[in-house]
Amino acid sequence: MPITHGSLLDDAGWLNMPLQVMPSYYWEDGSQLADAPVDFGATFADNMDVSTTPIDLMAFHRNPLRVKPGFMVPRHSHNIDETVLVLQGEYTIEYGPLDDLRTIVVRRGGFFTSRAGTPYTMTAGPEGVTYIETWGVPVTELKTFWRDLGWVAR
Repeated sequence: MPITHGSLLDDAGWLNMPLQVMPSYYWEDGSQLADAPVDFGATFADNMDVSTTPIDLMAFHRNPLRVKPGFMVPRHSHNIDETVLVLQGEYTIEYGPLDDLRTIVVRRGGFFTSRAGTPYTMTAGPEGVTYIETWGVPVTELKTFWRDLGWVAR
């Protein structure tokens, strides 16, 4: 396997995250996010970028992202475990049930693993955050269940 290197910390290769609602995005009741009472495009607009920099590692299922300062990714959970690796900046992550929320700050070089079914929000620090999301299976097997916290309403 060839070794690929590049930097996700410079500005090359980043573009605004496409704002289409994925078929694997569900509302908290199990219905499609496209039918939920929230506006995906207005919530994420200009707040999150995705990298086009290739990472040539077949077994590394990942999604490199960059988030604007102060943006909160709305409360959600996944059907599989997900690990977030922070490359630059910081994320404040609130996770668990609403009546027993826990908070962790993940800084450069740190990581957070959300267990399948655990709801959480992620709020970028004052510098924003650059990070990689990873899963132990291909992203095509990932389902995201969005919840009613942090959204722009329709």
